[in-house]
Amino acid sequence: MDSLSYLSNADSAYIDSLYQSYKEDPESVDFGWRKFFEGFDFGQGAGGQTVSVSENPEQLLKEIKVLNMINGYRDRGHLFTKTNPVRERRKYYPGKELETFGLGNGDLETVFNAGVEVGLGPAKLKDILALLEETYCQSIGAEFTYIRNPEKVKWFQERLERERTKPSFSIDTKKRILKKLNQAVVFENFLGTKFLGQKRFSLEGAEGVIPALDSVIEKGAESGIEEFVIGMAHRGRLNVLANIMGKTYKDIFAEFEGKGYDESKPFDGDVKYHLGFSTDVTTETGKKVHLSLCPNPSHLETVDPIVEGICRSKIDFKYQGDNSRLAPILIHGDASVAGQGVVYEVLQMAKLDGYKTGGTIHLVINNQVGFTTNYKDARSSTYCTDIAKVTLSPVFHVNGDDVEALVYAVNMAVEYRQRYHNDVFIDVLCYRRYGHNESDEPKFTQPLLYKAIESHPNPREIYNKKLMEQGSVDANLAVEMEKSFRALLQERLNESKESNEYSPNPMFSGAWAGLRPGTAEDFEVKSQTAVSEEELLKVANTLTQLPEGKKFFKKIEKLFEDRKKMVENRKFDWAMGELMAYGTLLSEGHRVRLSGQDVERGTFSHRHAVVKMEDSEEEFIPLAQIKKGDAQAKFDIYNSHLSEYGVLGFEYGYALANPQSLTIWEAQFGDFFNGAQIIVDQYLVSAETKWQRSNGLVMLLPHGYEGQGPEHSSGRPERFLELCANFNIQVANITTPGNYFHLLRRQLKRDFRKPLVVFTPKSLLRHPLCVSTIDEFTQGAFQEVIDDTYATAEDVKRVLFCTGKIYYDLLEKQQADQRKDVAIVRVEQLYPTPITQLRELKNKYVNAEFFWVQEEPENMGAWPYICRKFRKSELNLEVISRKEASSTATGYAKQHISQQLYIVGKAFEDVAGKEVKKAVVNTTKKVVNVD
Repeated sequence: MDSLSYLSNADSAYIDSLYQSYKEDPESVDFGWRKFFEGFDFGQGAGGQTVSVSENPEQLLKEIKVLNMINGYRDRGHLFTKTNPVRERRKYYPGKELETFGLGNGDLETVFNAGVEVGLGPAKLKDILALLEETYCQSIGAEFTYIRNPEKVKWFQERLERERTKPSFSIDTKKRILKKLNQAVVFENFLGTKFLGQKRFSLEGAEGVIPALDSVIEKGAESGIEEFVIGMAHRGRLNVLANIMGKTYKDIFAEFEGKGYDESKPFDGDVKYHLGFSTDVTTETGKKVHLSLCPNPSHLETVDPIVEGICRSKIDFKYQGDNSRLAPILIHGDASVAGQGVVYEVLQMAKLDGYKTGGTIHLVINNQVGFTTNYKDARSSTYCTDIAKVTLSPVFHVNGDDVEALVYAVNMAVEYRQRYHNDVFIDVLCYRRYGHNESDEPKFTQPLLYKAIESHPNPREIYNKKLMEQGSVDANLAVEMEKSFRALLQERLNESKESNEYSPNPMFSGAWAGLRPGTAEDFEVKSQTAVSEEELLKVANTLTQLPEGKKFFKKIEKLFEDRKKMVENRKFDWAMGELMAYGTLLSEGHRVRLSGQDVERGTFSHRHAVVKMEDSEEEFIPLAQIKKGDAQAKFDIYNSHLSEYGVLGFEYGYALANPQSLTIWEAQFGDFFNGAQIIVDQYLVSAETKWQRSNGLVMLLPHGYEGQGPEHSSGRPERFLELCANFNIQVANITTPGNYFHLLRRQLKRDFRKPLVVFTPKSLLRHPLCVSTIDEFTQGAFQEVIDDTYATAEDVKRVLFCTGKIYYDLLEKQQADQRKDVAIVRVEQLYPTPITQLRELKNKYVNAEFFWVQEEPENMGAWPYICRKFRKSELNLEVISRKEASSTATGYAKQHISQQLYIVGKAFEDVAGKEVKKAVVNTTKKVVNVD
C-alpha cells in the first residue's frame, strides 16, 4: 500500500484544519499526517507561528506531488534499476518520469520543501530527482516499504538516501574485494583446465558471491557474530569451500583425483560438490569466527531446515539463547527459491518460538536459468524472491557485476539482521557461464542469452577496469594477483598428485567428541537404562501434581487423578512410561526437545505434557518441575506449524548439532512423514555413509490398524526397512510402556548415536493390557524380542512372530481359547534385526512351525524385509496378513473388522496334517476365503 496515500487528492482547506489541530496537539492527527507536518514547515510559519497552509494551495499541492514522487521511488524504484548484467530491464517511457506524478520539466528548478523528506532540506526538484534515481534505480533495487514496522522502514529510507547506495570503501577494502574476486575467477578457470570434463558446477558468472560472503563474515564479526552456519546447493560449493571456508586446495584436488576413497572403511562417500566442511577463520580485524558448511544432496533446498535446526541447537546450548552471536546463511538458486516448497515451510518458522534463529541471511545466486529452463518458465511471481514478503523480509536486488554494490548490500543486510533479528534477502542478478554442468549446452534453450554471455567480461575484469579508472589500484595488480594465485594452485595440485594423504573433516569432533561409530557388536550388548525405584517414583509423583490455587479443566484434573492412582498401584500406561523416560533423563542432566503437530497434548490426547488453565492461557509443564531451579536439564516441547518436511529437517539439524540432547519429531499420523521423505532418504538413513555424520534423532510415527482408513493406519514401516543397511538406523514397534521407557533412555546411554524410528500406538494408549509394572522400569533393559510366557515350549506347535499392536489381538485369542500350543513372540526391534535371539527361539521351540503375522498387506509392513532377511534360513517363515494392495488400508469399518478377524483366526487355525497356505482376504465379500 502507498504509505503516503493520505496525500493524494487532498483538499487544501482540510489540510489546513488538520495542521491547526497538529499545532495544538500532535497526537490528535493520524501518524501519516503527523509525519507530514513534522517534516515540513509551510510558508512563513517556520518559526513556530500558527499559519494557514491554504494561503498558497498550488504550492501545497505541488509539494504533495513531490512527496508522492518520493514515495513512488521508494515503493517501485526497484522495478527500473540497472541490476541485470546481461538482459535489458524495463525502462521509463522517455520524459514520462515526472508526468507520472503530475510534475513537468518546468518544475525542475523549483525549490520544494519536500526535499526535507530525503535529507536535502528545501531543494530543487532536479536535485531531489537525482537523489532518488541514484538511490533507488542504479545497481541496487531495494524492496522494504511493505514492512509494517515504521521504525524499520525509516531505518532503510534514511540509510539508503543518506548514502545514495554509493559504497564508500577504503583502498584496502577495495584491494581485498579484488583479491577475493581474483581467487573466485582463477580457481574456476584452473579447475576447468586441469580437470577437463569433470563436473564442478562452476560459479562462473556469479563470482561476486565470494567477496560478498567474505564481507558478510567480516561485517558479522564486527557486529558480534561468532559463528555462521551455511547451507547451499552444489553450484559454487567448491569455490566457497576453497575461498571462504579455507578447505585446502590440496584436499579439493585430491578429491578430483579420487583419493578420498578407502575401501577398508565402511563409507561410500558422495560427490565432492555435496560435501560439507567446518573451520575457524580470523577476520581482518583479528576476530575468530567459526564457519560450518552443511553437506547437501542434489535436492537443492533440502539443507535449509537442517541449517536452521543446527543454528537453533547451537543458540540454545552454546550461546545460552543469544541469537546475536550466531547467524544462518542460506544460499539459494533463483529457480529453487521460487519453486521448492520447503523454502516456504522454513520461512514460516522464522518468528515461531520453537524454531526462530534470530534472522537468516538469504543470498540468491540468480543466474536467470533453472537447470536449462528459462526464468519465464520457472515462476509466476515478479521476482524469484517474492516469497520473502510472506515474512515481511526486505530484499535487495543487486547487479552481480557491480561487486562494490553487492558488498554494500550484504553489509547492510548483516546490520539489519543484527539490529532487528529478521530475515533479509539479497538477490544477486548474474548469469551462468555454462549450462547446468560444464558439459551441458545451454544454447539449446537459451540461445540469445548465451550469445550475450559469450562475449561478456567476468566480474573481476569489470572491477579491475573500474579501479584502474578511479586510480585506486596499479594496472598490474590484478595481473600479479592472478599469476601468484595460479602458481599456488599448481603447486597444491602437484602436491596432491604426489601424496596419498587426505584429511576430510573428522567425524567425531566438537560437540561429538567422545562418541564413536556404532557397530554390529554394539547391538548385542544391553544398555544400562533402568533407574532406582526412589528416582522413578520421585519423577512419577511430580508428573501427577497440579499447582494449588489454579483452575484446570475437569478432564485434566481427572487425568492427573488417574495418574496418581497409577503411582499408587505401581502400574503405568503408555503416556506415563514416555513421560517418565523424559523426566528421568532431565533429572540426569539431558535436555529433551519434542516438536510436531499437537505434541503438547498429543494427537490422541494422551500426553498432556503441557496443560492450560481453564480461565486463561497460562501453561503448566510438569516436566519442568522435576528438580528445583537449574538442577534439571531444560525440557522443550513445541507444537509445530503444519509442516513435515521443514520441521523434520529442522529437528534433524538440531540433533546433529547436539548429540547429548534427546531430540524427537512426532508425526500426527505415521504416514505423514511422506511429506518429508527427502529428509529421510538424503539425511536420516544415509548421511553417515555419505558424509560421516551421525545423528540421534527420534521419529515417532503413530501406526496401527483400527479401521481409520488408509492415511491413519500405516506409518509405512516397509519404507524404512528397505532403507536399512550397515546398522544405519533403528526401527522399533513397541508393545509395552516399560520397553518404550528403556528404548528412549537407550538413545543417550550409549557412546554412539543412531536415528530411531518408532511406530507408536494409537488404540494401545488406553488399552487395559498395555501397562507395565514398576519393576519393568527399575529392572532390566530394552528387550529387542519378548518371548511368550503362557505357552510351554514342548507343547508349542506354532510360533507367531509379530510386532506392535496386533500382539494384543493375538493375545486375546490365545487366552480366550487357552491355546498353549501357539506361542506369540514379539519382535520389538525390527532393525537391527535381533537374529541371534530369534535363532535361540528356533532352538527352544523344536516342534513348531513359524509364521510372521502382521496387520499390513503382504507387500507392506515388515514382511517384505523379514522375508528377504530370512530367505533360505532355518526359520522357514510363512506369512499371515492382508492381501497385497496398492493402498495401505480400507476405509470401510466393516471390511476392516472382517479382515482383522480373519488374520487372527488364520493365525490360530488348526493345521495338523494340512498344508499351510498364505492368508489373504477377499475384500469383495463379507465372507473371508483362503487362496
